[in-house]
Amino acid sequence: MKRFRTTPLWAPWFFMGPFLFVFLTFTTYPLFQSMFLAAHQTFGPEHSAFIGWDNFRFLLSDPRFWKAFKNTLYFVSGSICIQLPLALALAMLLNRPNLKGRALFRLIFFAPSLIGMVFVAMIFRLMFEKRTGLINVLLHSVFPSFNLEFPWLDTYLMPALILASLWMHAGFYMVFFLAALQNVSQEQIEAASIDGAGPWQRFRHIILPAIAPVASFICLLSIIGSFQLFELPYILLNNTGGPQDRALTIVMYLYETGFEIGDLGYASAIGWVLALLLVGLATIQRTLSKKEEQ
Repeated sequence: MKRFRTTPLWAPWFFMGPFLFVFLTFTTYPLFQSMFLAAHQTFGPEHSAFIGWDNFRFLLSDPRFWKAFKNTLYFVSGSICIQLPLALALAMLLNRPNLKGRALFRLIFFAPSLIGMVFVAMIFRLMFEKRTGLINVLLHSVFPSFNLEFPWLDTYLMPALILASLWMHAGFYMVFFLAALQNVSQEQIEAASIDGAGPWQRFRHIILPAIAPVASFICLLSIIGSFQLFELPYILLNNTGGPQDRALTIVMYLYETGFEIGDLGYASAIGWVLALLLVGLATIQRTLSKKEEQ
C-alpha cells in the first residue's frame, strides 16, 4: 500500500528559515569574517592588508594586552575565591528550614542581579567617591582612623570592581547553590549527626560531593563571565581603563582597539585569543568533572 506524503518537502525549511537566517547572518558570517580580519591589518572598515600571523605575534609582545590579561585574571581570581564561597555560604544559611523570613531574604540577596550592569556601575561610581562616597563614609564610621580620602577609583580599582560584582552576582549564584542543596539527602546528614560527625565533616563528606556537579558548572559560568568583563569598568571609569590602565580588561582593550582606534584586525586577533582561552578552560573543567564522576 502506498503512503502519501501529507507534509510538503519545503515545510520544515519554511519553519527553520527564520532561525537559519538569523544564525547565518549574526553568527556564522561574523565568525568567518573575524577569522579573515585576524589575518589582516585594517585601516577603517574598507581598507586592509594581509599580514598573516603578525597580529598574533604582536599580541604576544604587546605590554597593554598583558596588562589587560593580568587585570582580568585578578578579577577572575576574586570572583572565584570570594564571590562563590560567599554565595554558597548564603545558600546554606537560607536553606535552613527553621529560619524565619528566609523567602524574603532570598529575594533581597537575589534582587541586585535583576538590575542592569550600567545602573550598577553608576551606583558604585557614586559609592566609591572620596569623602562623600557611601563606602568610605561607612568604613570611617566603623573605623574612625579610616581615611575618607581613600582612593578606590584611583589606586584600588580592581578591588572596587570585585566588590561591585560581588554585590550584583553573589545572590545570582546563591540561587544555583540553593537548587543544588535541595538534592542533598537529609537522611545521610541526620545519620552522620547521630554518628558524631561535626558540621565541617558533614559539609565535606556529604554536602560538597552532592553539589559538586552544580558547583563545577557555577565555577565555569563565573570564569567565562569574569573574562568577558566590560560594562562595569567601562561605565564606572568613564570609558577608560583607569589611571595607568589599572582596570583595563581584555574585552575593554578589544573594544578600544577595534572601535576607537579602528584596527579591526588586531581586535579580531584579541577576540580569538580570548575565545580559545575560554574553550581551553571549559575543556579542562569538563575533563576534571568527568574524572570526579568516575
